[in-house]
Amino acid sequence: MNLSGKTIATLVAGGVEDLEYFVPLMRLQEAGATVLTAGLDLKPLKGKNGLVISPDTTIKSLQADTLDALIIPGGWAPDKLRRYSIVTDLVQGMDAANKPIGIICHGGLVAISAGIVKGQRATGSLGIKDDLVNAGAIWVDEPAFRDGNLVWGRVVADIPAFCREFVKILSLSRKDTGTV
Repeated sequence: MNLSGKTIATLVAGGVEDLEYFVPLMRLQEAGATVLTAGLDLKPLKGKNGLVISPDTTIKSLQADTLDALIIPGGWAPDKLRRYSIVTDLVQGMDAANKPIGIICHGGLVAISAGIVKGQRATGSLGIKDDLVNAGAIWVDEPAFRDGNLVWGRVVADIPAFCREFVKILSLSRKDTGTV
């Protein structure tokens, strides 16, 4: 798969699940995409398992119209990120533009706060199942799948399935994905 010319941002904060950040990052880079690591600021942060991540850019500097896709990895970071309107506004903008949004594990918390899950099939850690259902999502216990422009991944063990689905949606033409 050649994803040259695609720009994807990954949202991070302290406590992000290291593997849910690094594995998709490396898979997308391998396919030729430009992947921006976006934090609330540019200070290096530690992932949930202690790996150091240095943001390339700030979330505040991102705009939906300049990105091809977005990834929201899990861990403890989503509960922090969801509190900022710059995060939820970006997610809403990407969703309104029907651009791919990858959501892994606890990343669904950001999608809930952005108000984009109602009526959508969704998965994630069992720890957020009730949150998703209460927000109007339809819970699905599958490793990974796509519902419209949203690509869902359940947990760390399902990262390969998530990466396959995410790369697949990025490789489709805008016509094939239903995006405008």
